[in-house]
Order: sequence, then structure tokens, then C-alpha cells
Amino acid sequence: MTRILGIDPGSRLTGYGVIDCEGSQSRYVTSGCLQVTGDTLPEKLGLIFRELNELIGEFSPAQFAIESVFMHRNAGSALKLGQARGAAICAAVTSGLSVAEYAPREIKQAVVGKGGADKEQVQHMVRVLLNLSDTPQADAADALAIALCHSFQNRALQRVDAATKLRGGRLR
Repeated sequence: MTRILGIDPGSRLTGYGVIDCEGSQSRYVTSGCLQVTGDTLPEKLGLIFRELNELIGEFSPAQFAIESVFMHRNAGSALKLGQARGAAICAAVTSGLSVAEYAPREIKQAVVGKGGADKEQVQHMVRVLLNLSDTPQADAADALAIALCHSFQNRALQRVDAATKLRGGRLR
């Protein structure tokens, strides 16, 4: 079993989702949102770092996945998002976790089957794929989608490894 922590970073709200994966099965563990408060950006970044360190300590994920930077219309928003990502990545790295990054379109493609899916479609598919009784809040659903995308990627890589071994180390 592999435990994955997915993070949807934000300078006001940071979503997190934890799933356990074994074979082709994914099981929900927890999810939620960190309310990022503070008077200054350094205070907000410190909060993201501390809260994620606590989550990592509590749930002991083996893997960490996060949404990669995408271009905003507003350069200031993109910079704040990048800094929030940096705080989250630092929490993972200081805890000894490697970091996997996925583009928003890649996550939506993996979970919904369409890279241009909207938030409601992502929420719906996360609910279906994890057999949840309630629909998670949008940022938590995004974080769970990131964790699911990472688990799908892991399975695909395992299949490639197995096929390569069957062919004596050659890919055709």
C-alpha cells in the first residue's frame, strides 16, 4: 500500500487530500483545506509550511504530489501561487518526500478524461473514483484529484517496467 498526499496550493486556501493506493484500488483517507491567514505574505507562507509539516507527520505519506505552476492573467497572483507552492514543496522535502508535479490539464485528463474539465466535473469524478458519500469542497477535491493523478501515473510506470522486463529490458 502506498499513501499519497496531494496538494492544491493557494495563497488564501490550500487544499490537501490523502489517499491509500494498492494495485488498481484507491481509498480515501482524509482531505480538507488550510485557511491561509496572516497579515503578511511571509506569515502566510510560514503557516502553509507548518500546517503541511503537521499533516505529513500525522498521516505519514510515502509520496507527495502538487499542481505545477500555470500562468494567471495577473502576474501578482501567479507569483503568490508560486510562493505558496514553494512553501508546500519545502515542507515535503524537509520531511524526506520526493515531489511530483502535474499540470492542471494533465490532472483533469487523468481524473475526468478531459483536460478542459470544470471544477464540478472534477469534484464529481473524485467522489465517484473514491466512492465518497459527499462531494468534497472544490480545493480539497482538486488535491484529491492530484493524488489520484499521481497514483495513475505510478500504475502506468509499473506496467511499463513489467513489460520491459518481459521483453528482456527492451522497449519496442
